[in-house]
Amino acid sequence: MRIVGGKFAGRDLTSPGKTRVRPTSEHVRAALLDALRGDVDGARVLDLFSGTGALGLEALSRGAKYVDFVEMNSAALHSLKANVAKFRIKERTRIFVKDAIHFADALPSDRYDICFADPPYESKQLDWLIRIWQERRFSRVLAVEHAAAHVLPKGQGRLTFEGSCVTIYRRTDTAPPDATGPARSDQAPNAPAPTVAPAAAPPARPRPASRPRTKRRPS
Repeated sequence: MRIVGGKFAGRDLTSPGKTRVRPTSEHVRAALLDALRGDVDGARVLDLFSGTGALGLEALSRGAKYVDFVEMNSAALHSLKANVAKFRIKERTRIFVKDAIHFADALPSDRYDICFADPPYESKQLDWLIRIWQERRFSRVLAVEHAAAHVLPKGQGRLTFEGSCVTIYRRTDTAPPDATGPARSDQAPNAPAPTVAPAAAPPARPRPASRPRTKRRPS
């Protein structure tokens, strides 16, 4: 598995062995980052369920300002940390060993420019995440990879592959950027992290009325 485009194009990524981790494939990453080409340069990026970090690293390769990775799987974390060290980009990244849903639920509006999310296929965590984003709009763009059979709210864009899709959601109160890119926040990657409640496994069949809430604090 390799980085597809940008500064690190062609460089190999460290991947876990035979685990349940499912890295985003090269052709999916290429299509997604091409679709977001006008958003990536200088972007503040969040990579939820980041696994090996392939999506976030691809964004850094193509000019993102920094990436925050959120992952709990030990095998994936080992690969993610190895990739960050290999590319010598520690100063442009942070790794949070947190539950992705609780992390997102603690974010304020407009904390990031782009959020990638690739939870386990058919997981209800994706439905939770989209509801949180619809309430908080914690990023200007949300791009989620999911099984083709997983029915989601309609987004502003959709990429279809064999057996999987990427749905792209955008805040409707801001216009898509032009080729020069929008003005960005000056918040540095070493800024304080969002305050996140202790991770807890979500119930098997969550309902909107009973979704756990995390007390919001200033990021």
